[in-house]
Amino acid sequence: MNEQAKIPGTAEAWESGELGQDERFVKVADPIDEAALNDALDLQLISIRLQKALIEDFKMIAKANGIGYQPLIRQVLKRFADSEKKRLIREMMAEREQREAFEEQQAKKLQEEAERKQYA
Repeated sequence: MNEQAKIPGTAEAWESGELGQDERFVKVADPIDEAALNDALDLQLISIRLQKALIEDFKMIAKANGIGYQPLIRQVLKRFADSEKKRLIREMMAEREQREAFEEQQAKKLQEEAERKQYA
């Protein structure tokens, strides 16, 4: 029996390749049900036309990061959408605060005007 020291399952061990890259433990994955996978990950198939150069850029960036280009595109779109939602919410909150401040200012003016008329 070949006893080797157990490698601790840390993030560093996975990232460095100590874990997860030994070919002795490689096996072909079972066939997957793509519909079930899409449902589980809440994915929807779409069709989009992109410039060839842009696709090549995504492929190069994805390869440098060790992922596929389509998951990279999903990440980029998700980051953009999250960022835009936050920006829109900040803008709406700022507009709401301005409107509330204006309404408060108007109410204060009406109150002061009513008090002046009362004492006049």
